[in-house]
This record gives sequence, C-alpha cells and structure tokens, in this order.
Amino acid sequence: MNDPNANANDFDDEHTPLLKTKPAQKRTPLPKLQIGIILLLQVCEPICSQSIYPYINELVSNLDIIGGDTRKIGYYAGLIESLFFATEALTVFQWSRVSDRIGRKPVLLIGLVGTFLSMQLFGLSRTFGALVISRCLCGLLNGNIGVMKSVMGELTDTTNRAEAYALMPVVWALGASMGPLLGGSLARPSDRFPKLFSGKLWQEFPYYLPCLATGSFVLVVIVITAVLFKETLPAYKTRTKTSSALSEIDENGIPVPYEEEISFRGLLTFPVVISIANYVSLAFLNISVNALLPLFFHMPIDQGGLDLDPVAIGYLIGLYGAGTGLFQMFFFAKTVRKYGTRKVFVMSMSTFIPIFCIFPVISLVAKKWGLCWPVWGLVGFMLCLLFFMDTAYGCIFMYVTEAAPNRRSLGATNGLSQTTVSLARAIGPALSTSLYSLSIEHNILGGYAVYAILASLACLAMVLAVQLPRQIWHKT
Repeated sequence: MNDPNANANDFDDEHTPLLKTKPAQKRTPLPKLQIGIILLLQVCEPICSQSIYPYINELVSNLDIIGGDTRKIGYYAGLIESLFFATEALTVFQWSRVSDRIGRKPVLLIGLVGTFLSMQLFGLSRTFGALVISRCLCGLLNGNIGVMKSVMGELTDTTNRAEAYALMPVVWALGASMGPLLGGSLARPSDRFPKLFSGKLWQEFPYYLPCLATGSFVLVVIVITAVLFKETLPAYKTRTKTSSALSEIDENGIPVPYEEEISFRGLLTFPVVISIANYVSLAFLNISVNALLPLFFHMPIDQGGLDLDPVAIGYLIGLYGAGTGLFQMFFFAKTVRKYGTRKVFVMSMSTFIPIFCIFPVISLVAKKWGLCWPVWGLVGFMLCLLFFMDTAYGCIFMYVTEAAPNRRSLGATNGLSQTTVSLARAIGPALSTSLYSLSIEHNILGGYAVYAILASLACLAMVLAVQLPRQIWHKT
C-alpha cells in the first residue's frame, strides 16, 4: 500500500547531485501476484483493440459503403477505430467514480465481460452498422484503463512506482504485438488454412477467428481476476472519532487518516490539469500514428502506401509492439533514474516530429524504386523511434498519479484523465485517416498534407511538455 508521507524519489529530480549525503530510501517490495493480475487485465485491451488493425482496411474495402473507391477506406476505418474511445469517454469517469465507492474488482470484471462480448459481436458482424454497435458496446462497458491505474497507485509507493509503471508499457506492448499477429495470421482462415477451417462459419465470417482467439484470452483473465485478485480498496471502512481527526480502519485493522471525497471542481488543480493535458497530447499523437500505420501499409504505392497484405501488416505492427516492450523492460527505469522523469518525457515527445516526417520519405522512395531495402531501412528507423516514444507513458502515469489531491480522489483523478484521453483517442484515428484520404483525393501537398499537419501538432505538444515541473509532486 502507498505511504502518503513518503519522501520524493531521488530520480524525479533532474538536478540531483551524483554524491548524496542522505542514505538512499529503501524500496518497498512489489506485491507480485496482484500486480501480475493487473498487468494481465491491461494486456487484454491492446490484444483485442489492435487485433483488428491488420484486416480492418481490407474488411472495410469489402463492404458496400465505400462504393468501390479505395480512397475512401481511411474515412470509415478511422471511424471504426475511433468509436471505442468516443463511447469510452462517455462513461470512464463514471466507472472510476463507481470504483471509488464499490471497489475496483467489480468494475474491472464488468469491463472484461464487455470486452469479451463486443469482440464476439465484431467478428460476427456483416454490415458497417453492426461493426459500429460492437465497438460502441465495448467502450460503454469498459472503464478499466482508469481503474487499473488507480489500482497500480494503491499497490505501490514512491520507492517502487517507477518499476511498477515501467511494466505497464511493457505489457501493453506485449498485447500490441500479440494482437496484430493474431489478427493478421487468423484472418480469412478458410483461405489460408482450408483443411482446418473449411466450414461454412469461417467462409461467412472470415474475420471471426481472430475475435474468437482474443475473446478466449479475455475469458481466462476473467476467471483469474474473479478468483485471485484482492480488492485494493479496504474491504470494510469504519470511521472512528479520535481526539484529533476522523480516521478509517483499513483491511489490516490499522487506523489511517480519513480523507474527504474531492468534488469535481476540487480535482482541477494545476498539477492535475497540466499532467492530464500532456497525457492527452501524447495519446492523441500516438493513436494517430497507430491508425496511420496499418492504412499506410495497406494502401497502394501510387496512393501513398506500401501495398502490403494483412499478414505482413500484422508482423510489422507486432514487431513494433514487441520492440516497445523490450525497450521499456530493459531501459525505462534506468533511463528515468539517470535523466529524470521530465527530461525523458520531453525527449520521448520530441520523437513524433521525425516520425511524421519519415512517412512521406518512405512513400517517395517506394514510388521511385518499389519495396527496396532503403524502404525497409526507413521503416525500421521509424519503428526504433516509436520504441523510445512509448517511454513517455510511464513518465506521465507517474505525474498523473502523484497529482491526485489525496488517495480518496485517486480513482476520480485517473477517471478524469482517461475521459479526456479517450476523447483525444476518439478524434485521433478518425482525423488522421480522414486527413490521409483527403490528402490523396485532392492531392494536397502531393498527397502528404496529413503528415505536415500532424508534425505541426507535435511541435505544439513540445510547448506543453516543457511546462511540467522538473520534480514530480509528492503529497506530504
């Protein structure tokens, strides 16, 4: 459990001297089983959400909605990718508030069940309207992202939070690599594995198998969570009047100071607002890249893409996820301790500018020489930049967690952050993919206007990033 009186970590201050006069604070051991379960929960979302990326553009191209015009794929694929986050934004704050009252575990289980049901509906959908309904259902029932961050904050303190939060991008990356690999490998199984999947079901619903596979993983996690996860909010709370203040009895029978619930207006402090604003800019730019990648890989070369099939797209996006996970695992905590949380965050955000500039360079090379080794070299370089970019998440998670006015408002703070981030993630895919199609249709800046606009937004995000304090706020 957190110690609200813990001192600030050494690594949060970028100007900490190399030689210290104070002894280093002993790190609290992490509760491995409970954190392991939370990480399992977290891996469910990228596995499910990103498993559709390798085939979503192909699926949309097979629907009557585009009228045979492949230039319109970006409009509808981006809309489907955005719907989850748009509907999640409507309810995630309420789910986080509910978790502050009834506990984290019930809300987490509801979110998992919603994810499972929506994936099954998505795989069995044959119309654009059915796809829309399935994505909306997933977003409305899923408040897990904000709640999981609250749980991580409750399971850690300032001495071990960097290690715990370093694991979150790792498992996200694991899901982000497994999801596209499953989606690309298992799509259209009757064509790729006719001996095993020759039944009518697989012919009528060629994209159901990846949804079934990811849904089965979610089912296993539901069982593990229901049986083994322990509530991180106290199992019972008893308020007692003392001579000095109200107190509560935690699950171990130890009195702790009672903290009043913070109103919504009370949450809007400078630490909360600036931390969430940076989280929003990071999420928007990242989801825009993630939506552009499969579209860029899928579109014909003469329309600014690389004309790859779903299997190749799945492998490339899977490589992105795996590389990100390995980088976070081996370098995140060490890098933050050496350079400071703020400096690592600012450096990570700066990578978006060259990332958006590389897209048109890859396209121009492919148009002139085809899929030659310079194209793959540039793709590899862009993926390496993306590996480092993801370190920004662990940094901003720590800022948001410590910005909460008190422990009782941790769920509401994470809920507020996830609500605004979900809005950004709802706008990002639809905007970026629509800008791609618009740039191609009207030949704006040679079809590359989308990258110029997003690179400009990345420059503005840098202005916001440097507003973060050099040392994370710590409650006293």
